[in-house]
Order: sequence, then structure tokens, then C-alpha cells
Amino acid sequence: MKILFEILTITGALGLFIFGMKVMSDGIQRAAGASMRSILEAMTRSQWRAVSSGFLTTAALQTSSAVTVMVVSFVNAGLLRLREAIGVIMGANIGTTVTAWLIALALGNVSISDYTLIIITFALPFLFFKRERWKSTAEAVIGFAILFIGLKFLQDAVPNLKANLDLIEFLKSYTDQGFLTIIFFMLAGVVITLIVQSSSAAIALTLTLLTSDIITTEMAAAMVLGENIGTTVTANIAAVVANPTAKKAARAHTVINVIGVIWMIPLLGVFLDGLQSAFGGMFEAMTFVSGDNQEKVLIALFHTTFNLLNMLILVGFTPFIIKVSSRLVRERKSERFKLEYIGAGVVGTPELAFLEVQKEMQRFARMMSRMNPALEQLLGTNEPAQRDTIIQQIREGEEMSDRFRLELSNFMTDLARKELSDNTSQSLRGLMGASNDLERIGDLYFQIAMNLENKAMQKVYFVPKQRQNLIAMTQLLEDAFRIMQRNLDLINAGMHIKEAREKEEEINTLRNQLRRKHLKDVSKGRYSLESGMFYMDTFTTLEEIADHVMSISEGLVNQA
Repeated sequence: MKILFEILTITGALGLFIFGMKVMSDGIQRAAGASMRSILEAMTRSQWRAVSSGFLTTAALQTSSAVTVMVVSFVNAGLLRLREAIGVIMGANIGTTVTAWLIALALGNVSISDYTLIIITFALPFLFFKRERWKSTAEAVIGFAILFIGLKFLQDAVPNLKANLDLIEFLKSYTDQGFLTIIFFMLAGVVITLIVQSSSAAIALTLTLLTSDIITTEMAAAMVLGENIGTTVTANIAAVVANPTAKKAARAHTVINVIGVIWMIPLLGVFLDGLQSAFGGMFEAMTFVSGDNQEKVLIALFHTTFNLLNMLILVGFTPFIIKVSSRLVRERKSERFKLEYIGAGVVGTPELAFLEVQKEMQRFARMMSRMNPALEQLLGTNEPAQRDTIIQQIREGEEMSDRFRLELSNFMTDLARKELSDNTSQSLRGLMGASNDLERIGDLYFQIAMNLENKAMQKVYFVPKQRQNLIAMTQLLEDAFRIMQRNLDLINAGMHIKEAREKEEEINTLRNQLRRKHLKDVSKGRYSLESGMFYMDTFTTLEEIADHVMSISEGLVNQA
């Protein structure tokens, strides 16, 4: 019963540590909002900038798992190329070592845990501010404090295992196995990270065990290597429903860390001795690093040095890493319908999930805009076989629009429940409206196609002038679609609303002209009444499509 209580206490302490890390990470993301997206998008300019961005972002968020999931989301959304993604992952591996330094110092004479309640006291009033950024910053600071409260509980929760003779004998049986000892504790690090789903929490546990003299420095270093492999699982889980390129980014993370462990394991003892010789004197000179704490600082130094060297060695082999990770991804033929960008990052990274929605909406808009030239082609043909083929294409487009709207609406509804920055939340509402408008556009094109099919079956025909007028309206619609798509690309960055309104007014004017001319032409017998009815239904519906196209741009502007 006592053992069960101790296990539950340690698990609870780890849970509090992970909760604090999540609160801090989410708070930073909300506080940064769109700025974080801009910063992360800027990292695509060069590989070294990508490495720096990965390091700084991970150091700020204190979780490499969140950053690598962001990377998978960016690759999935087509915002980041695989080459730059690998650079960010390498930087994230270095950035996550900052956690080890904080924990190492917290376990020594300089303990942040002693000041956590004071930190919460100063941050608490900002939770009641109306300004979103202040509230989010306060949450991040409080999360940081909770993280170290959990660490303190973890320290206190680890029992005095020195008195457990059976455990000591078990550990001793592995300490004399040479290379097998390193392998055993490396695998232990993998398993612990898989269980707690956080390399930071796993490192905290490792350093706590080291503090309690339950494991040696070499065992702790081997566990850290295993934790480097274990942390790659989160990104691979996130990539399960992502596109093949995003899967490759997740596999690249595993490849990078596994290669690092492979070359380090044979050198582990020599490497640790070298670090001790090079920096041992410096440790002794630091008054805040006690004698007992030097081992923990050595592990933090090992963690940083190892990941830094691994990056320097592998950064020149990026093409090889891409090749290996590509072979680890089996690309299957995609289904007839599949959201390409959505699926890798709502939970934990809602601000970045918005980018996936935006990218998917751009794809939805392109699909609906392709129905316009198909209709123009339908208006210009009298061949039954060609007409049937085009109508089938429009029918499939309409069915796809229904599925698109359903999938996107479900995703956006879930995303709207997450805590988003004000700007992102408003833009998301605009995209929700755009999804409904795009689905309605698909319905209207299909409606026109069905009317034209009925016209052909009834052997009713348009005269050349009618066809010319309808094609003129589809050409104006083509311009309207082009403006709408630019606006979807430029949310919060100067949308072309004036140009969109001018084009919509131009379409309205043409509709009014055609209506007046139509009444005169029917009265003068220039075409039959039946032909006139199909004709008026067509240009009226085309103008209704233009209204929905305009509604998308207006909705985005009003919510931006």
C-alpha cells in the first residue's frame, strides 16, 4: 500500500509539472498570437535562421514537443519546406536543453521553487485585466511557477530508495555490465518519456534520481539520450493524420535524434570525462553550484553539448536526412476527398491550427472557382457527350463542397472552443462564414448545370447573343473569384475590399442590363419564351454566385 501511495505521489508531481508547462506554453502562444505565426514563418528564409528559430521558440515555450508539433503543422499547411523544418527541429533539440539547466539549478542552492508563490502573487492581478495579452502573459508566468512547484513536489516525492536493498541490488546488477548498462538506461529514458509524454518531465525525473544517488552520472546521461529519442514520438503521433510531407518532417526528427544517440553511445564515458576535465574547475569556481549539484550541472552541460554537436554534424547532411525520412513514409494514393492541410495541430497549438484552416479554405475556394470555367465550357458546347462530362464534373464539385464545408465546420467549431487571440478568433469567424458561402456557390453552379441539362432535354436552345452575354458574366465572375482568393491569402494584411466591391457592382450592372434587354427581346420574338426563362434563371443565379463571392471578402474584412 505504501509503494502504491509513493507511485501515485510521484505521478501526481509529474502531472503538476506537465500541467505547469502546458499552461505556460499556451499562455505564451496566446500572448504572441499572430506575431508568433509571423516569427515562425520568417524562419523559412535560411537553414541557420531555422535552427535559431527552433532554439529560441523552444527555449521560450520550454517544450520541444509543442515546437515540433508546430513544425509538423507548418509543413502540413504548406508554410514550411521540409529542409527548413529539419533546421527548426535541430534548433528545438538544443532549445529543450534549457529546461535541464533550469532544473539543475533548481535542484541546487539557487532554487526557483523557493520563489514560486511570490511569482504567482505578482502575476495574479494581471489575470483580471481586460487586455488579452496581459492575461495571457500572466497565465504564462503562473504556468512557469506551477512547473517548479511540481518539480519541488517531485523532489520530495522520490522516496529514500537507498534503504531498498532489493532495488539497490537490481541497479548494481546493471552497473557492471559495461556497454549493456548504457543501453539499458538509454532504453529506460525512452520508456519514461513515452509514459509521461514530455522530455522535460523525464529529464526532471532523471535529475531527481541523480540527486538521490539512485543512479550515476553515466546512467543519467544514457537516460537523457533515450529521452531524446522518446520525445520524437509526440510529433509522429501528430503526423498520423497529416500529409506525407508533414510525416517526413516527423520522421526526420526521429532520424536526427537516433543518429545522434548512435554516435554518442560508444563515446559516452570518454565524452563525460572530457566535459568534467574541461569544465570541472569552472564548476568549483561557481559559488551557486554546490559540490553535490555539480553532477546535475554536468548532465545539463552534456545535454546541451551533445545536441549542439549533433546539429553541427548533421546540418550538412540535410539532403541525406530528407532521403532517409522520405523512405520511412509510405505514400499511398489519396482518397477521392481528403483535407490536405488540416489534421496535425489543433490541440496545443490553436494559433497555428488557424493557418491550416486558412490554407484549406484557400484550397476550397480554388476548387469552387474551377466550376466557373467548367460552366463557361458547358455554355459553349452542344455536344451531348461533352455536356454530360462537364455536368458530371460540376456534380462532383458540388458533392465535394458539401463534404468540405462539413469537415471544415467541424474542425473550426472545435478550434473556436480553444483559447485564441482576439484577432485570430475574429478571423476564424470570417472563415466560418466563408465556408458556408463556398458551399452555397457549389450548390448554385450545380443548379445552373441542372437547368442547362433540362434545357437540352427539352430541346430548347440559346441564340448566340444569349451565350455571349452569359459567358461575359462568367468572365466577370472569374475576376471576382481571383480577388476573393487574394483576400483569403491576405487576411489581416491589407485585403482588396474596394476592388471586390467594384467588381460585384459591375456584375450587378450587367445583370440589370441583361434583364431589361431580355424583356425587350422576348416581346420582339428574338428567342422563345422557354429559352428566355432558362436564360434569365442562368444570369440571375450567376449574379447570386457573385453575391456569395463578395460576401466572403466582406466577412473577412469585417472580422479582421
